[in-house]
Amino acid sequence: MGALRSLMIRFGLADTSVDRGPIRVLLLDDDVRRHRWFKKRFAGDLLDVAATVDEAKDLLEETHYDAIFLDHDLLPHHYETNDHNDYESTGRAIAEFLSGRADLSRAATIIVHTRNADAAIPMVQKLREAGRSCEYCAYPLLDNKIRNYWQR
Repeated sequence: MGALRSLMIRFGLADTSVDRGPIRVLLLDDDVRRHRWFKKRFAGDLLDVAATVDEAKDLLEETHYDAIFLDHDLLPHHYETNDHNDYESTGRAIAEFLSGRADLSRAATIIVHTRNADAAIPMVQKLREAGRSCEYCAYPLLDNKIRNYWQR
């Protein structure tokens, strides 16, 4: 049966699609519209949503994740200016937290999805320096990125 299947695959006659099982996803974002979007996009998966840094830390300490999505700008004043130093209230705090905690969701793919590219790059660098699989994707391009990684 193996030889027949190999021939069918070779000639494009076999169905090679694979159904994946549910994955565990963490979203850190304060925008409820994005919460709804992620819930639709990851229907059938296990999605935990955190709107604050403290909520995200609690979830990360309790659960192993396959995918982690981090927004940077979590407070309304972050949308208006980059002139502030409250990184402990942004997604950067979670990047720092994960960089120092190799025991938490070590194999997770981390995507920084903020529209704030200036803030995203240091987050990605920090996580990569810690050996994490991380990349930046602007939110408008996120749907294609998710399809490429976790196709259903």
